[in-house]
Amino acid sequence: MDAVTLNCPTCGAAAAAGATACAFCRARLATVGCPSCFGLVFVGGRHCAHCGARTEQPAAGGDASARCPHGCGPLRLVELGGVALRECTGCGGVWLDEPTFQRLCSDEERQTVVLARAAATPRATAAVAGRVRYLACPSCAKLMNRVNFARVSGVVIDSCRTHGVWFDADELRRVVEFVRAGGLDLARDRERQALAEERRM
Repeated sequence: MDAVTLNCPTCGAAAAAGATACAFCRARLATVGCPSCFGLVFVGGRHCAHCGARTEQPAAGGDASARCPHGCGPLRLVELGGVALRECTGCGGVWLDEPTFQRLCSDEERQTVVLARAAATPRATAAVAGRVRYLACPSCAKLMNRVNFARVSGVVIDSCRTHGVWFDADELRRVVEFVRAGGLDLARDRERQALAEERRM
């Protein structure tokens, strides 16, 4: 097989597939499989060096109707290996519609892509630290519910029952790591035990 040169998606310098940082601009690097040919590409690169397929497809400017609930502005549409999400470049928040979030929770390959992007993206800080407030849904503008994901994860997310889920900076990574560690199965087991105990009373 012909050797393929990978390039840093930030500065374009050549980099080895196993590199964790660019030697020139020091940007963090992480690789994922191309959704078309499964060849290794750096997260943030727009095209696969093996087959030329688009690996990430941001929409120019995003959908004007989907706005950051923290007031940062329009959300940018990003496609990552079959996961379509809207992200805020200001506060680092992410919006997922409900069907996409359910697929993400059940698909390890999609989880890997999301975690790789999180590893390659500088950590943003939450838009409002230390203050609890209810946020408006980016789709319908109604106030969302704040829920502890799976009741035991410790990650409080904002959820619109009709449209989707908002994750503040770094919350999506924490939820995906919780799911991959078997957290959903543990939460279901606890619910079953609680129901069984209620029936015994």
